[in-house]
Parts: sequence; structure tokens; C-alpha cells
Amino acid sequence: MNYQKNQKYNMGNTSSTSGIKIPSGPLKFLLYVGAAILLVIIIFSACCTVVDSGEVGIKFHKWSASEQDYGGVEGTCKGWVFYNPITTNVFTYPTFTQRKQYETFSVNAKDASLFEMDPTIAYRINPDKACDIFTKYRVGVKELEEGYIRTCIYEAYRTCANQYTSDSLMSNRANFERDVRARLEKSLMAEGFLVEEFTSKITPPSSLLSMIDAKNTAIQSALKAENEVKEAEANAKIAVAKAEGAAKAMKIKADAEAYYNKTIAASLSPMIVQEDMIEKWDGKMPQIVGGNGMMLDISKILAK
Repeated sequence: MNYQKNQKYNMGNTSSTSGIKIPSGPLKFLLYVGAAILLVIIIFSACCTVVDSGEVGIKFHKWSASEQDYGGVEGTCKGWVFYNPITTNVFTYPTFTQRKQYETFSVNAKDASLFEMDPTIAYRINPDKACDIFTKYRVGVKELEEGYIRTCIYEAYRTCANQYTSDSLMSNRANFERDVRARLEKSLMAEGFLVEEFTSKITPPSSLLSMIDAKNTAIQSALKAENEVKEAEANAKIAVAKAEGAAKAMKIKADAEAYYNKTIAASLSPMIVQEDMIEKWDGKMPQIVGGNGMMLDISKILAK
């Protein structure tokens, strides 16, 4: 009895089409609503995209019958963008700074010496030129880096290196890099790329490195010898100065002693000598020794 009731209930709530049971009533309505919502979501996701603040979007037609509509580009876009995915699409370029380090470039100097360059570039895409870039190249930034930008860097190196000899390039590396960057900025800016930074490591040929090392060694040796000569000359000047100073000191001392002696001698007149003798006489007559050793008393002789 229960089985018959359950079967009757089920037959009242479902319908069968080709063996598939479809719910009826409220459950059927909810199923249709859910299917409709799912369909809307699928269509919405296929017909809408988001271009964030760090990108610029280019909306374009996949094909166009108009010859004036070159590339089928409608223009740039940002934020939520709706389009017909059958005939239209949206391509994006980043507008923030991109950095790329390239593998070694080999270029010849004016005298055919081979130099190696290891460049690193930081650049960004000018949003105002994004449509032109897409229309002309129709590829992403990675393809642009390995294609057009790489070609521009090599061309700038090649052209500028041909203006320098090996010695002048090594002696004027700052000028060489400035020339390369100026040429690179000119070519890239014309296409819509803004160069933020550009640096490169320059490696000369091994033969030139050996010559540079030898030249530096010779210069250092010459400077050392020159410094030694200057030091010897300075020491000699010091010794001469000391000797001259000592000689002058001795002359000054001798002149002073001579002047003193001359002054003393001039002051000793005969009167002063006689006076000095009288002051020192004890009142006794001097005794004189004769030629035969006899002592003569002068006082006795004078008494007679």
C-alpha cells in the first residue's frame, strides 16, 4: 500500500521524456533559474574583461572590411570592458617599468677590434602610443623585447662603436655609453617606448686587456721612479740646507770671536799695561839671571 502511495506521489511530481526524469513544480523552476544564471555568467565572462590600472587595453576588431580601419583598432580602454568575442577582442600592454637584461652582444670598433657588450635596459610603454605599437607589431612585450627592442640596442652599439678606435673607446667609455643611449632613446621613443635606464658592461678583447695591463704597469713604474728621484732631490736639498746652515753658524761664531779679540786688543794700550804692572808690583826689585847662571840683585846695583 505504501509502495503504491510513493509511486503515485512520484508520478505526480516528475515528467518523463525519453527516459529522463525532469522535476516539476517549484524544483523545476529553481533548476531553470540556476541554468539561466549559469548561462549569464558564462556569457558575461566571455564578453567582458578587466583592464587594471597598470595596463592599457586596446580594443580591436578581428577583421574589418574598411581599408581605412588599419589593424581594426577602436582605441584604448580601462576598467570593465564589454565586447563581442566573436568579432572583437581586447589586448593589453603593461604601462609600468619593464627591465630586461640581454645576453652578450659582440660589436666591432673602428679598427676592427671585437668588443663584448652586456646591456640592461629599463623601459616602459607610452600609453599614448600603445595603439600604434599594437597596430604595427601585434605582439606582447616579451616578443617586443626579443625582437624590435633587441634590434635597436644592437644597432645603437654597432653604429656608435664604429666611431671609436679601441683605445679611444676604452678611454671614453662614459661618452660611448652616452652616445649609445642617445641613439637608442631616439629610435625607441619614435615607436612609443620610453627608456628609463640603460647600462652596459664593456669587455675589450684579451689582446687589448694585456696591452692595457702592460701600459698601466709601465706608468706605475715610471711614477715610482719619478717619485724616487723627487725624494732623492728633496733629501739632497735638505742636506745642503743643513750644511749651509752649519757653515753660516760657524762663520757667525768665528766673526764674533774675531770681533771680540780685536775689541779686547784695541782696548789694551801701553798705559793700561804699565798701570797694570804697577798695581801688581810688590815693591821688590826683580832679580835677573845672568848668562852664566849668576843671580844679580838689581837693587844693590841701583844703590851704588
